[in-house]
This record gives sequence, structure tokens and C-alpha cells, in this order.
Amino acid sequence: MATRLDNRAPAPVTRPGFYEVRSPDPERLVHYYQDALDLVVTERSGSTTYLTTGVDHHCVIVAQGEPDGRAAVGFEVAGSLTDVQRDLKKLGVDAELRSDPQPEIRAALTLPEPETATPIYLYQSQEHSGAGGVPTALGIRPAKLGHIASYVEDLEGAQGFYTDVLGFRWSDTIGDFFTFLRCNADHHAINLMRSVKKHGLFHVAFEMRDIVHLKDALDHLAAREIRLQWGPGRHGAGHNIFTYHHDPDGNLVELFTEIDKISDEATGQFEPRPWHESWPQVPQFWGLGPGAANKWGPIDPEMMAH
Repeated sequence: MATRLDNRAPAPVTRPGFYEVRSPDPERLVHYYQDALDLVVTERSGSTTYLTTGVDHHCVIVAQGEPDGRAAVGFEVAGSLTDVQRDLKKLGVDAELRSDPQPEIRAALTLPEPETATPIYLYQSQEHSGAGGVPTALGIRPAKLGHIASYVEDLEGAQGFYTDVLGFRWSDTIGDFFTFLRCNADHHAINLMRSVKKHGLFHVAFEMRDIVHLKDALDHLAAREIRLQWGPGRHGAGHNIFTYHHDPDGNLVELFTEIDKISDEATGQFEPRPWHESWPQVPQFWGLGPGAANKWGPIDPEMMAH
């Protein structure tokens, strides 16, 4: 891949849009998203179902297939797709411009993620005609899709792809194996964990409005006998209050709140919070102690194993 001569990435991602999960029993997963997380089905096409947390047509796609919690991912980008395609070409990255690749996405660039070959969709926005999004709920439905975490063998190569090609910025790293990248004010939209044993999805995460919203959602899960894998706790990197549970296929799902916000992109400073370790709080390399993973209590060894 060619070296950039300036600081402008060819595909300036502005937020995570959706992920696709495949299952041999897609209806069971659709029921989980509707019943446990209160997502709304906006459209069905054969064995594929589109669900949303709110204004977007979809942020989750459930499809028939071999188990895969991260079969495809989508990101919104700034600027025209033809400009993005041209700039990608200059880097030696071929991206196919497709019309109507998904409901309410009129055009998208598609390219494979290095190493995993996971399809990445880059698009400007999701339309809202007809089967658009749904009104924001005041119940237990998450506020939005927050981030997508994956296992990669070549951490440096994957991080370089997301920063140099897709325009993500570095937020934090734990040890030499776990990196957090942002594309807007949120501390991270992508997590990358180095692993030679595990592949594909680490977890997907949905943001809750506040601690009360999170508590209500956890009570809702408990009423359905969905137990937590880890949490509640507070991460050091990102400082979000977290909880993790498994969906019916065993994919890991995080519900979180109070994630760090970037307040000054020029200096890399995070919005001041009383639980920060230092001021100004800026991106850093964290050690392997408990403060990086869970400031409140124990570390789940299975969660952090790589």
C-alpha cells in the first residue's frame, strides 16, 4: 500500500452504521434483538431481517448462514463516494461502487477488510423513505450502535488500515494487544485485539442513555434469564460503564454508558470526568493492571484472553 503524503485519509468515516450477523437459526436471533434489546424490525427480505435502534433504517442485519457475528460492517463517510473511490485508488485500494446494495442505502463502496476479508460498506447516509427508521424509544431500547470489536492477528496492519485508509484516530492501547480507535467524538467506534487463536467478532456494543437506562435494560435481561458474562464495571480505557452478555448464538454483546468524549481533537483531550486518572486525559498506552480493564473490580480472564 502506498504511503500517504498528507494527513487526509481517503475514506473519512464519521460513524459506525451497521453490522451483519449470520446464524443457522436467524429467527431465534431476530427474537433476541426484538425481545431482549427492543430493537425494531424495519424490513424483511427472504431470510434476511433488518433491525434498528432508532432513526436509521437498520443498524443490525440478521441473515441465514454459518455462524458469524461480524459477516459485514458498514460505516458512514463524509464527501462524495466517487471522490472517496478515487482517493482509495491512489492508495492502491480497489473499492467497487454499487447501487442499492441494501434497503435505504442508495449507493455504497465495498471493499474487503485486510486479513479477515470481511466486506466493508462505505456510504453517505441511510434514506428514510417509506420503511425508514422508528421514533426513539424511552424504554430499554439502546440509544445507538456504539462500536464493533474484532480479533486480528496483525494488529499494526489492521490499525494502519483503519487510520490511514478509513480516517480513524487512535484513542488508547492496552498493553501491546488491544487498541481503541475513534471516528467522531466517541472514544472508540472500533476495537482491535491481537490474537492468533481467535478470529472474527470479539463483541458488538450498544450505548445506553445513562446508568438508569442501563440498569433498566439489565433488569429486562434478567427477567428473560439472560445472565451477564462480565460487569457491571468501569473500563479504564474509554471509562465507559460496561456489561457483557451472550446472544443465543454465543456472540458477545456489550451494553454501556458514560463513554469518554473527545473535547478537543487538535490536542487529543477527552472531556473532563471526575473518574479520570489525570488531567488532561489524553490517548495513552495503558499497562496490564486492573485499572485499564475494570476500575471497579475483577477482570474476566476469558474476556481478556488473546
